[in-house]
This record gives sequence, structure tokens and C-alpha cells, in this order.
Amino acid sequence: MHPPFTTAPALTGIPGLTHGFFGRRGGVSSGDYDSLNVGEGSADSPRHIAENRARVSGAMGARWLLSCYQVHSPDVVRVTGPWTERPRADAMVTDRPELGLCVLSADCTPVLFLDPDQGIIGAAHAGWKGALAGVLLRTVEAMEALGADRSRIRAAIGPTIQQASYEVGPEFRDAFLAAHPVSADLFIAGKGDRLHFDLPGFCARQLAGAGLGEVDSLGHDTCAMEEIYFSNRRRNLRGEADYGRNASVIAISG
Repeated sequence: MHPPFTTAPALTGIPGLTHGFFGRRGGVSSGDYDSLNVGEGSADSPRHIAENRARVSGAMGARWLLSCYQVHSPDVVRVTGPWTERPRADAMVTDRPELGLCVLSADCTPVLFLDPDQGIIGAAHAGWKGALAGVLLRTVEAMEALGADRSRIRAAIGPTIQQASYEVGPEFRDAFLAAHPVSADLFIAGKGDRLHFDLPGFCARQLAGAGLGEVDSLGHDTCAMEEIYFSNRRRNLRGEADYGRNASVIAISG
């Protein structure tokens, strides 16, 4: 039985394509990792992680499920086949079938990409550092290098921390606005000197500004939706030892 997942309208109904945003349900892990933890960098049992990833891969009809060693960078890798060692990068693109491009997240913003005419896909992990460094635009450029046209590219922003849950300090706003002064409206006042930042809103604005054909945003809050998603912010607030990772996957059918 496949674990549950959510789909995005922009990527639905495309022949030869599968995609899904998975949360914490439908796996075999326990404790803090209950139950569909797919994070190879977590301290969960490797056997449980492997089984959870196999379940995600099966749900997507992918022969391989590939994730990068994510480092909050703007770096993108072109995937031509399965690997034995994860590359240090935060986005992937491919035009090859049966390769499930899998972004791991637990509050950072996962984005899935598709040019349906050329059969080119991408997947990016955009925390605030990666988003600020340009990982989303670099993913679009990497897709173009494979033959995609950005005016045809569709992007879907998956489950991520939403503005109501993303509390930051004034130093965060100052650093952000130094690079993107037009983003001041993405911060709203919280308690005291605290602010709330709209990370998925920033990502959506970047993608729309890049001239993409369509941009969807799921609107699911990983921090607030405890029964459905893992969240690092929630883990920190509670002082828990570790956390599971959610999977966002896109694949071309074989």
C-alpha cells in the first residue's frame, strides 16, 4: 500500500509524469521519525529509511529515488542516472525516465518543475539561504540548458513553513533586504521586535519574475500541520533531539 501524498494542479494530468508531496504518514519509522521519514541524514534506522524511500519510489513509479546532500546552496546537478554517493547540491534536473528527483525538507521550501513539451523536470530545495542565493533561478537555467523554455515551465511550491509560523529577528530582515530591498512587504510585525517572513511568497515572486508559464503554491504549513508533516522549527520549539524529512518527488515515467 502506497503512502499518501498531495499533488499540485500545475503538474497534474500530464501524460508520462508523476509527482507527489509526501508527509510523515505511511512509513515504518517510530518515535520522532513517525513514520515516513526519508531523510538519509537523520539518525533514524537506515533500514527504516530505506523502506520508507522504497515506498515513496513505488508510489511514484520510479526505478530510483535520488536525493542530494543538501547544503543550502544555489548548486544544481544534471542527473543522467542513479548514483552511489549523493552530490552536494540543492537542486536537480533531468530529461531521463524512471529517475525520481526527491527533495528533502522539514520547513524549507520544496519546488518541483516541469516543461511538459520537452519532458524536462527539476526539483529544488529552497531554504532562505538557498532562495536568497538563487537556487530557483539556477534550476530554471539548468532546465534551459537541457532544452526547456522558461515560458513553458510550470513550478509547484510544496509544503513549507508559512508566514504565520516563520518568526525571525530584525537582523534576518536586514540581511535579506540588503540583497532584495523590494521584499520588505514579505515581512509582517510579530511580538516585540519579532517579524514573520513569507518564504514561499518570496519563492513564488522569484519564479513569476523569471517568466515561468505557471506557478502553483500548495499553501500547507509544515510547522502548524503536525499530524501531516515533519518540521524542524517545531522540533526546535519543543527541544526534541531530531526530526524526520518530508519528500517532494517528480519523475518521468519509463
